[in-house]
Amino acid sequence: MSLVRWNPFREIEDFLNSQYPRQLGKGSGASQELMTMSDWAPAVDISETPQTYVIKAELAGIKREDIKVKLENGMLSLSGERKYEKDDKDSKQHRVERFYGSFSRSFSLPEDANEDQIKADYADGVLTLTVPKREGKPASTRHIEIG
Repeated sequence: MSLVRWNPFREIEDFLNSQYPRQLGKGSGASQELMTMSDWAPAVDISETPQTYVIKAELAGIKREDIKVKLENGMLSLSGERKYEKDDKDSKQHRVERFYGSFSRSFSLPEDANEDQIKADYADGVLTLTVPKREGKPASTRHIEIG
């Protein structure tokens, strides 16, 4: 018996394709592409100390330049893309379990977050966002450089 990762959205998609094949593009690959785009999001750990909030996102295999961090109206957004690179044209893939394609995660920052002092570091496939705490009004929009 082999183990198969359960994806509840795939069951919903299969049901909808059986009921409404034209609207979802059955046979054209359109619905499969939509599901693939939403199938993965990096795993994150969020912790808090008396001075900071820390968000750690697991982004193994993603280049620093393919990751974007944006702050807008109290919402911290993380997006990017893990690109699939096939090494050898003669090789056959027997199993592909890692997710590829675009991803996006957004986090609403608490009122006491110091949005002007957010730091982003990327090492060993983990993006660490450090958000110091403060009292006062948040900034509106800014991009955060990854160090």
